[in-house]
Amino acid sequence: MSDSIVAQIAGRLSAVTFLDLSYCSKIGAPALEAIGKHCKLLVVLCRNMHPLDTADKLSQDDEANAIASTMPKLKRLEMAYHVISTEIVLKILSSCALLEFLDLRGCWDVKLDDKFMKGNFPNLKVLGPFVMDYYEINDWDDCSDYSDGSEYLAWEFLAGEMGDYDDDDEIYEGMWDDEGRLEELELRFYDGIEEDAGIYGWPPSP
Repeated sequence: MSDSIVAQIAGRLSAVTFLDLSYCSKIGAPALEAIGKHCKLLVVLCRNMHPLDTADKLSQDDEANAIASTMPKLKRLEMAYHVISTEIVLKILSSCALLEFLDLRGCWDVKLDDKFMKGNFPNLKVLGPFVMDYYEINDWDDCSDYSDGSEYLAWEFLAGEMGDYDDDDEIYEGMWDDEGRLEELELRFYDGIEEDAGIYGWPPSP
């Protein structure tokens, strides 16, 4: 998939609300701009990258600028391992007023002041840019909570969408017996990252 291909098909995606373009290294700002101009209903954009794909890049502020300029209705944005600046992140925050969750893991150049963020974006959850080793997960403090709630962790955001489940086997059995719930199931598969998963703190595949 390339920028030119995305530009050709973006007009057919006008009803899309969720789009995952993670690890698509052959597209850039032109593709994101085309998507933003045509996908006016887009509320979730996942644009995470593999660290090795961005290691040789000087800047990806053009991608972030395309998002800020064309996707004002975003509520969730994932941009892990992008080479972006603090200034362009602030532009995203000012342009995307509905944003509730922002994934900045591995965006090492981004420095957000806690006091400023709490005062200006009290409902925003930010994950990163610091990345803790997977085996030290119990001590994670890399997720900043700029809302008035208590300590926030990444899976708590997902739990809010999925509902609360305990360890009772009967509850889990009932969940899978309910065929209707499968319609809400979302799976993502990415090729070529399994071998390096442990290096970057990603949990091993079960």
